[in-house]
Amino acid sequence: MDKQTSIKAGRGNQLRCKGWRQEALLRMLENVLENGERPEELIVYAALGKAARNWTSYQEIVRSLQEMKIDETLVIQSGKPIGIFKTHPFAPIVIMANCNVVGKWAESEYFYELEKKGLIAWGGLTAGAWQYIGSQGVLQGTYEVFSAIASQFFRGDLKGRFILTAGLGGMGGAQPLAGFMAKGIILCVEVDEQRIDKRILSGYLQRKTDSLDEALTWVELAKQKQKALSIGLVGNAAEIYPEILKRNIIPDIVTDQTAAHDLLNGYIPKGYTLESIQSARLSSPEQVQKDARLSIAAEVEAMLEFKQKGSIVFDNGNNIRSQAFQAGVADAFQIDIFTEAFLRPLFSKAVGPFRWIALSGNPADIEIIDDYILNEWKEHQSLRNWINLAKQYVPIEGLPARIGWLGHGDRTKLALTVNQMVQQGILHGPIAFSRDHLDAGAMTHPKIMTENMKDGSDAISDWPLLNAMLNCSSMADLVAIHSGGGGYMGYMTSAGVTVIADGTKEAEWRISHSLNNDTALGVMRYADAGYKEAITTAKNHNLQWIDLTEKERLSWVEN
Repeated sequence: MDKQTSIKAGRGNQLRCKGWRQEALLRMLENVLENGERPEELIVYAALGKAARNWTSYQEIVRSLQEMKIDETLVIQSGKPIGIFKTHPFAPIVIMANCNVVGKWAESEYFYELEKKGLIAWGGLTAGAWQYIGSQGVLQGTYEVFSAIASQFFRGDLKGRFILTAGLGGMGGAQPLAGFMAKGIILCVEVDEQRIDKRILSGYLQRKTDSLDEALTWVELAKQKQKALSIGLVGNAAEIYPEILKRNIIPDIVTDQTAAHDLLNGYIPKGYTLESIQSARLSSPEQVQKDARLSIAAEVEAMLEFKQKGSIVFDNGNNIRSQAFQAGVADAFQIDIFTEAFLRPLFSKAVGPFRWIALSGNPADIEIIDDYILNEWKEHQSLRNWINLAKQYVPIEGLPARIGWLGHGDRTKLALTVNQMVQQGILHGPIAFSRDHLDAGAMTHPKIMTENMKDGSDAISDWPLLNAMLNCSSMADLVAIHSGGGGYMGYMTSAGVTVIADGTKEAEWRISHSLNNDTALGVMRYADAGYKEAITTAKNHNLQWIDLTEKERLSWVEN
């Protein structure tokens, strides 16, 4: 296949593989590229997150999935297929490890050397594990954060509240719609005008301007009318944030979701155009990284001053604080991380970003599942609110999909019901169930997911490794272990899982074991750290959590 060929996920019920489990994973691979930022380079999102290491690897993965038998497992190392192994019908179809680099070698410079040699590829989170579903995958998480802020600080409502943020790439592109759905007025700064146009075309963004004056006028009018609005401003956040501050305009909420994690290929420093940055990355990469860090420092200094003046300011998980700290902003970590500040009570109950994808390609399948949730899950009001909003505002990107924040027991319940729908012919084809790697038992990142854990276990990465092994033992269809390779993302270890509901009894077993155990481990991870919500959840669900009392913990310390 020529690398310029457009990738589109398979649809319908005609199989190219020997079974639906293999076909499902092939369609998931195709779908992340159909939704990708730069599919011609196999890049799905975040400047460097790839679905496969190179086009030869991609072609061989496709061929392998098409030829594999049900009792075989494909092993993939950083986007490159290594071999097909004889296993058994209940083993995963695919297991993969992406971008895992040993200890002190997990630095940006070493990662880039390996990547240039073609020895490694960064899988991001859901990119390399073929689980990305377009901006909706990030959308609900961002919406949940805004909703949590509304509950904590603004009496449950963001009407008339001004949100300032930046970045409209594969991850940040969800921000304008999430802010609008939360009833806020959101201004998104983006240096690449084409990204703004893309978000307008997809329905995620309403207005565009290259004038800060015009943008702020729109914000003020929307505040006066108490009307939700999303605005894309062409500009560089390192210049725009200080300028807004200089005018003494103080947003209610300030964050950023640029590609600050990648100083070379992601974040664009002030003073560079889109054209000049391309050549500079090749001719003077060290200077680009230095300039990017200085720009980030200027942006974060403005964010800190916004906080001093009353804004709710948070890091959205893109390493902007760490980069600023390295550039000399000593108090960068006075900015809260979104997980600890707003989502930890949910993660303690293993409530997190669950998702389902209609492999038939028929939007009616998602509509049927939506209606089932709205009609039958009366007790899940927050989920029902989200489903109603998603039905109204979220466009289809690639294969029809939906995300919903569900916890232990509820994920299994939904997936088992859907499996019955497939078996009964209510749906047009199988459904893939997956989740973000940012999930209760699936990620360690001491500057994002696990910052300031109650027991000090911020950097212990056993949990995602255990998660992956447990999901293999539980018969999941795809299991992935990712790390970041270098620098900021090198501080992360995560695990991903996908299970296929194809209407069979075997799928019922896989769903029951994989989804139950996946969330149960998440509950136990937080219970082990001492979170009361997790301990209560474990007891309410009769989980076999081995509870070592505080007295026993103290005896270990004394000894």
